[in-house]
Amino acid sequence: MFVFINVLKLTAISRKALLGVALAILVPLTGYLIVDHYGKNVVHVPPYLIAERVDTVVKDGKTTYDTVFHKVQDFTLTNQLGEQVNLKNAENRILIVNFFFTSCPVICPNLIKNLKRVQDTYNKNDTLIQIISLTVDPARDTVQTLKKYADKHNIDPKNWWLLTGDKKEIYDLARHEFFVNALEGTGGPDDFIHTEKFVVIDKDRYIRGYYNGLDSNDVRRMVNDIAVLHIAKDKKKPGLLKRLFSSGN
Repeated sequence: MFVFINVLKLTAISRKALLGVALAILVPLTGYLIVDHYGKNVVHVPPYLIAERVDTVVKDGKTTYDTVFHKVQDFTLTNQLGEQVNLKNAENRILIVNFFFTSCPVICPNLIKNLKRVQDTYNKNDTLIQIISLTVDPARDTVQTLKKYADKHNIDPKNWWLLTGDKKEIYDLARHEFFVNALEGTGGPDDFIHTEKFVVIDKDRYIRGYYNGLDSNDVRRMVNDIAVLHIAKDKKKPGLLKRLFSSGN
C-alpha cells in the first residue's frame, strides 16, 4: 500500500513536470507561429526608407507602380584588429551603423556608451546584430588607435567593428549609402561630417530606420525595431505553417 501511494505521488509529479515542459515549449512556439503567420498584422514593422525610383509595370492591361528602395552596396574597410572586413562578413545580421572619431570629447563617448548598452542587450546571441562604427577622422584613427579605444570601452570585436580607411571612401559612404549628411563634399582636408544618427540596415541591406543616438528613448525604440525585424515575415516567403504542410507534398 505504501509503495502504491508513492507510485501515485511520483506519477503526479511526473505529470506536473511533463506539463511544465510542454508549456515551456508550446507557449513560445505558439507566439512564433502567430507572428510568422500574420506578420505585419501583429506588429509594426519598420518601413523601407530611401526610395531610389518608381517603376511602372504594365501587366495584362493593368498598370501598377513598384517602388525600388536603396540597397546599401558592399564595401571593404579595416577594423580595430587590422582585419579587412566587408558586409559579406556580417551576412544574415542586422546592421547598426554610426560615425564617430576617437578624439571627440563629448558626443561620441555618449554614442559609444549607448551602443555598448545595445551590444550588451544582444550579448547572449552575438550573431543577430553587427555594429559598424566608421571613423570620420581616419588620418588619426589608425588601427592601433581604434584598438586602444575599443579596449578602453570594452568593445567586443565579434559583433562590433571600429572601421578606418580612405577618408574619401568613408565620406562617400556617409553621404551616398547611409544618407546621414545632405551636404556634398570632396572628402578633402576641410571636409568634416559629424552626426549623432544610428542607422539600422536589415539583413537584405535596406535602410529601415534612423535614430538619435543621444536620446535613450530613441535608442530603446531602435532596439525594439531590431527585435521586430528579426521576426518580421518575409513578404516573398510563405508562413511557417504553410511551409510545414507543403513540405510533405
